[in-house]
Amino acid sequence: MRSTCKDILTLLVAVMLLVPLSAQDRVVVPTEDEILSHTLDTSSPYYYTNLMLKYRSGTEQLTADEYYYLYYGYYFSDEYRPFVENKAFDALMEVMAGLDPQQPTIGQLEILVERGAEALEVDPFSPKVLNIMAYAYGALGDKEREVLYFNYLNGILGAIERSGTGLKEESAWHILMFSHAYDLLASKEYNYNEARIISRSVEFVPLRGKSHDGIKGFYFDYSRIYSNKPDDVSFKKDRTWQINNLPPTEYK
Repeated sequence: MRSTCKDILTLLVAVMLLVPLSAQDRVVVPTEDEILSHTLDTSSPYYYTNLMLKYRSGTEQLTADEYYYLYYGYYFSDEYRPFVENKAFDALMEVMAGLDPQQPTIGQLEILVERGAEALEVDPFSPKVLNIMAYAYGALGDKEREVLYFNYLNGILGAIERSGTGLKEESAWHILMFSHAYDLLASKEYNYNEARIISRSVEFVPLRGKSHDGIKGFYFDYSRIYSNKPDDVSFKKDRTWQINNLPPTEYK
């Protein structure tokens, strides 16, 4: 049977899921003033220009704090456009749809790397794209880049998880892109149903059946996305990308 994108994602993040949050990784709710004060100060270790350069160069491993300020600091970047069309991502997923992850061709893998790099120009922190890049480089035998993108994936998912517990509205996980919420759930092997609007900034994503520890679903804070919504955009079409064999959620 042909494997799905979810199978790949589960394989790559398994190690991260076995690692408990450290004291450094305890819940820290991102606030605009606090993020700005750290990322705009040129003397700060989290000055955003330097953080992004470090992230893109891949020459040094980022700390949990650096991933946290990198992810939420992106909200203030001119490049942050959560509603812009990502054609490279669409092309990437078309290749994935026709690929057998156990027996990919060299040509398919090279296209994945090319389209993935282009897609990351639009959404540099997409867990699903980082996941695919790690898979593609690993399949090509480039272990150094495989580990690099695996670390990126873990770092971004860890930053989101650090923003809350996800278990109640007051402790929702904060995300910058709609798809990031579903990527996080997919990485934990959760199957989910259509999200429900709880408030102007929070939505609840119910699971298809309770988890083994009785969790019915998770809360996500979409406020940063909503604040960047162009006037001509409405939610009358699929709002998320399909990353596995689950149907995309529709918001009307």
